[in-house]
Amino acid sequence: MTLLNPIDVVPADSIGPVHFIAAGGSGMSGIARLYAELGVKTSGSDQSDSTALQSLARAGVDVHVGHDPANLGDATTVVISSAVRATNVELAEARARGLRVWHRSAALAALMTGKRCVSVTGTHGKTTTTAMTAVMLAEVGADPSYVIGGPLSTTGASSATGSGEAFVVEADESDGSFTQYPTEIAVITNVGADHLVNWGTKEAYAEGFRSFATQQDIRSVIINIDDHGSRSLAEQLVGEVPKLVTYGESPDADVRITDVKAHGNGVTATLTYGEDEGPITLQVPGNHNLANASAAYAVGRMLGHSHDTCITGLSRYEGTLRRFQLITDTAGIRVFDDYAHHPTEIRAALTAARRATEAGNEATGLSGRLIACFQPHLYSRTVDFSDEFGEVMTLADIAVINDVCGAREDPIPGVTGQLVVDAAKRHGAKEVVYVVDKYDLPEALNDIALPGDLIITLGCGDVTIVGPLLAPLLAQRPEAVAP
Repeated sequence: MTLLNPIDVVPADSIGPVHFIAAGGSGMSGIARLYAELGVKTSGSDQSDSTALQSLARAGVDVHVGHDPANLGDATTVVISSAVRATNVELAEARARGLRVWHRSAALAALMTGKRCVSVTGTHGKTTTTAMTAVMLAEVGADPSYVIGGPLSTTGASSATGSGEAFVVEADESDGSFTQYPTEIAVITNVGADHLVNWGTKEAYAEGFRSFATQQDIRSVIINIDDHGSRSLAEQLVGEVPKLVTYGESPDADVRITDVKAHGNGVTATLTYGEDEGPITLQVPGNHNLANASAAYAVGRMLGHSHDTCITGLSRYEGTLRRFQLITDTAGIRVFDDYAHHPTEIRAALTAARRATEAGNEATGLSGRLIACFQPHLYSRTVDFSDEFGEVMTLADIAVINDVCGAREDPIPGVTGQLVVDAAKRHGAKEVVYVVDKYDLPEALNDIALPGDLIITLGCGDVTIVGPLLAPLLAQRPEAVAP
């Protein structure tokens, strides 16, 4: 895959019938839904059926399971993601017909025309920050449009068309497509290192964020200064952008978080911005979520909303699917699922899970353990970060490692989950179990878990199937059966 450069787009309602290839993907389904809602004749296909594809069908999209040139119908525009290969038969047919072929970012940019656009990017935390911003703006009455990389837990939808002037999007940095959007407010959650198969070097990846932040139409850049990479970027942006707003727990943050305390399954703190100060309470756990909420708060203030309404709106956020999502609490064992797939994300998720484990032990008097079930995603990422994956697994009492989910990549000889297992043992992990087949994970976890334990499945691949398959096994335990 090569990095993408922005292209000129036309308004979404003028492109004629549109067909989405790989329409069930997290980055595609929300956009396809908005085209259908706009009244554009919309179709889509994917290699297998999914809840996302079924949801699109209910929204009026003509969906197809399997790829076939005939699926294009009378489409004049075809939308693809970076994961769609040139050999895809539908894409090959579209090019042979001379149809307009847009990357998903161009299709989204066409929807954003004429709106006040908020683009949220960063190595981690994009989905949650975008979702928090959308929920907050909806709660203050701004009725935003939005496209998020994961469905909201309350609605099951990842996108919506609102009547308000704001359009909030999760801006993907992996392929450089985040420069496609007509951004007025740019949010950068952090800058680490990822997707080096596209960017080549850490330095090029970091420079990509600088290019994103200094686009011509941007009026405000909101950036996390608790993170080393984004703080370094913030220092470079002084004097280069019209308005720079920093956030975090650092004493010099413009939007500052202090007095952090765990609160049930959530967290509380004090938020200060200028002369405005007061408590903030979230229904989701962890300091990382307070950081995400601070960024969303800053967006609200840049759009003209008050301190109190932004704080209240953020308190209504209940999470997105696959972000510390509770799957089951059965037989005294809690099972969560989280999309974390980069070492930094996993560290944040396991830190929050450790606090939840300790809170559960205090409430029950048990000595529950934290069990991390991790599925590495992509062979290239496993090569780049196997040692870091192993190191972060030491935060769990028991690490259960699955084989690599290759997704869009071809296998690399010698690159398996064993690399992470070996690294975890080198770093002194307490207990490491390697389970190659994902379908063996539910039974393995059921054998390991004891009452009081907290299990969290981690990864952005199909490890998400494990929790729902484990739940009925836990329900058969004697502890789960009423006397």
